[in-house]
Amino acid sequence: MSNVIESGAVAVQRQLRRSEIVRPEDLEPYRRELTGYCYRMLGSAFEADDAVQETMLRAWRALDGFEGRSAVRSWLYRIATNVCLDMLRGRQRRARPMDMGGSSPADPIHLGAMLPEHQWVTPVPDSRALPTGGDPAELAEAKATIRLAFVAALQHLPPRQRAVLILREVLRWQATEVAELLDTTVASVNSALQRARASLAACDLSEASELEVDADQQELLGRYVDAFERYDIPRLVELLHDDAVQSMPPYAMWMQGSHEIGRWLLGGGAGCRGSRLVPTSANGGGAFGQYRVDPAGGYSPWSLQVIEVSGGRISGIHSFLDTGLFPAFGLPPHLDACGPAHLDA
Repeated sequence: MSNVIESGAVAVQRQLRRSEIVRPEDLEPYRRELTGYCYRMLGSAFEADDAVQETMLRAWRALDGFEGRSAVRSWLYRIATNVCLDMLRGRQRRARPMDMGGSSPADPIHLGAMLPEHQWVTPVPDSRALPTGGDPAELAEAKATIRLAFVAALQHLPPRQRAVLILREVLRWQATEVAELLDTTVASVNSALQRARASLAACDLSEASELEVDADQQELLGRYVDAFERYDIPRLVELLHDDAVQSMPPYAMWMQGSHEIGRWLLGGGAGCRGSRLVPTSANGGGAFGQYRVDPAGGYSPWSLQVIEVSGGRISGIHSFLDTGLFPAFGLPPHLDACGPAHLDA
């Protein structure tokens, strides 16, 4: 997978080796892969953007002192790692509702209070965190490492263990490279990796969706859009796994079971009737901007739905009730009063 992640920067590195001069514009090709790295570290797309911007600022300010003893990419990852470790110092880990307690019946009484954004793992647009082009199998592997369940599991690890695991297991760095980046020994890196693997193995990653959105899954998502927009709940429930989950950050409440999800959509969630869905992509899979009927006309943003798929059915519907996410996903601020949005992505 490292070949995919590095592909956009190979030409730049060759140029740097020829000229031995690093300019600010030479750093930009690394922004996308750094965003993916910082997102895995921090669990927030917005914080990842901030971390990468701080990384670039620190790098730009230090360009005159860069002596070329390491590759530009390694130098930037060292800065990004330090930025993330600084941001994580003394901070409560981000989580999903499923990590905070058991499921609830489909009754609004269990909603509780809205919790602050810094407590949640938030979604990331594929366009900001995934490499472009490359081998399809390696791209699928990259998608798997930004799934909500995987990113949430990473948050259980101490920050330095988290960095070691991402660099070694996701980005495929050598132990010697990681040791140099973290100013430690290879033995320490291997020990941290072993502990991180053990901790990650204890996390439930069964909700992670399939690696590829192939033609069959695209057709499944099309049927989901049709059922949701018609608000044909019996038909929608047929598309779900029996043990499918639905969450609604920033509420801690979540439900498990297709029957409970159906009950919610006909009860506490019935205000979604008449909604329109606009396709986008998030966390390596299908996602939709949900727009509810606006009494003043047209449709207003309501939630970003991240859909998880496994075994030919939907295993998770995660509705992030934060319309501030819409601009990052290229979703319009309002929809005109027109027909249903079509699944064209």
